[in-house]
Amino acid sequence: MRRIDLRSDTVTLPTESMRRAIAEADVGDDVFREDPTVNRLEERAAELLGKEAALFVVSGTMANLVCELTHCGRGDEMILGDQSHILHYEQGGCAALGGIHPRTVRNLPDGTLPLDEVEAVVREDNVHFPRTRLVAVENTHNRCNGMPVDAGYMAKIGALARRFGLKLHVDGARIFNAAVSLGVSAADLAADADSVVFCLSKGLSAPAGALVCGSEAFITEARRNRKVVGGGMRQAGVLGAAGLVALDEMIERLSEDHENARRLAEGLVEIPGVMIDVSFVRTNIVFMDVAETLPAAPELASRLSAEGLLILPLGPRKLRAVTHYGITRDDIDGALAVFQRVCKAGAHEF
Repeated sequence: MRRIDLRSDTVTLPTESMRRAIAEADVGDDVFREDPTVNRLEERAAELLGKEAALFVVSGTMANLVCELTHCGRGDEMILGDQSHILHYEQGGCAALGGIHPRTVRNLPDGTLPLDEVEAVVREDNVHFPRTRLVAVENTHNRCNGMPVDAGYMAKIGALARRFGLKLHVDGARIFNAAVSLGVSAADLAADADSVVFCLSKGLSAPAGALVCGSEAFITEARRNRKVVGGGMRQAGVLGAAGLVALDEMIERLSEDHENARRLAEGLVEIPGVMIDVSFVRTNIVFMDVAETLPAAPELASRLSAEGLLILPLGPRKLRAVTHYGITRDDIDGALAVFQRVCKAGAHEF
């Protein structure tokens, strides 16, 4: 039985060309900035995002944390969405390690933050208040159906941040998915950002790593913060080599993942008890609600897993599926067949 793993695009395996690049990587000590492969990767990342410089780090979570520490001091405040990855899935690192106070604004279904609500929570200069320093947005937005946030909105939130003297950070873990979906460059989406990060280990299929991009001055300070959180690596070119292949070979093919996600959603919505707003399936993430006529999401996920289909439960009645490199059109059809079979059996119990 072939296992079809739709839990996340973090389960991607490196391509054959990545494996060759890893084996042949030219390496050095990256803390001394002597790893030529990492240096090339950072230059390439900065170029793609339209920034002066970049910094290679271990993970997207570390990338966000390094940016937060660089933009904010202890007791400063960061405005972010109530559905953001930083808030939900990064263990409160901004507060635990940086003493940074998170101030939430609701995310709209398209992943954006209402501009008037962001403006309303910017602190005035008052000895009783923390200082507002940073606004953080996410693109694509994971918990908001993987929605891509367009350049028009990014220009507006950037203008708002500048008007109040704030910095704008973009958690762009899947920013290349957004760029491919919208038909623009990642640099267009990051143009108004003071910092932007992206992951190599999700849809781009590298085994590990993320990039922080910004101005030369920002990256100089970010490098210090990478060190203090234990992120200084030595012969990191073995990872950087896979990242270079990812940037050269894996961006344009993300459209295949988007097409597969749409096909999956259109098939799932035909199954009684599975509810999806297909209009929100714009990239590689599919959220679905499970009706009371079916087993609860954790139980349904367990039954699907027993049939070789791995789906992530995200609550009592919600599931998430993510398409990625290694998942084919035939896998989507196979996943739909398993889903139909398991849901039909489960419905008979209610």
